[in-house]
Amino acid sequence: MTVIKYEGGSVICRGKELRAHDILSKGDVIEITLPREAACIEAVSGSLDILYEDNYLLIVNKPAHMPVHPTKVHQLDTLANIVSCYQHERGENYTFRALNRLDKDTSGCVIIAKDRITCTLVQPTVKKTYIAVCEGIIEKDGTVDAPIALAPYSKIKRCVSADGVRAVTHYEPVAYGSGHTMCRIWLETGRTHQIRCHMSYLGYPLAGDDLYGGSMRLIKRQALHCQSVGLLHPVTGEQIALSTDIPVEIQDILKEPII
Repeated sequence: MTVIKYEGGSVICRGKELRAHDILSKGDVIEITLPREAACIEAVSGSLDILYEDNYLLIVNKPAHMPVHPTKVHQLDTLANIVSCYQHERGENYTFRALNRLDKDTSGCVIIAKDRITCTLVQPTVKKTYIAVCEGIIEKDGTVDAPIALAPYSKIKRCVSADGVRAVTHYEPVAYGSGHTMCRIWLETGRTHQIRCHMSYLGYPLAGDDLYGGSMRLIKRQALHCQSVGLLHPVTGEQIALSTDIPVEIQDILKEPII
């Protein structure tokens, strides 16, 4: 309450600003106005595939080859840049908060919270399901429970290591073709490159993922897509479930003839 008040917001009851020691009665209606935030990321016009939007959340289907946040190399071609432009066009102004950060070349659902409270409340309720095409034939469902750490002599690549952080990945084969297996994957933890690292560790690297041993013959990016998300709406209490189509270039891997 103090943070809201002194950062430009307000907490009102019966037409008066509430203080921390004020006593409330049953049936009192409290109106909370959150402090205004500035979108500090440069706005760049672009298209958004919007799956859901209201005053609290924006959920989009991110294409492959697009970073979520600006980096030294990518300053103006990110999802954050496009969302910044989009919100200004709608007369909104909020900090870009992506609850799930997909790799640049991973496509699929990205959840954006429009304020800090929504971000805090929604994050623990989020469930994500991924689709990945792995090299080789995976015959059974399985779980990888193996710690992940930064690989030696690398600033990007991860590896399974005893001194890493616990990471748990569940996978289920759903389709086969051209020596590949399409898997449905869900996570208990959210480590950087977790799916890519774990599937490579099992001996089934993702197609197109040359960083982790996959071939780029059939696809020029890792065959990984965040297909669906579920979450509990922080205000309405509604259970929101959204899904997207699997990108054609990922589906086509299973159709390619074996050379």
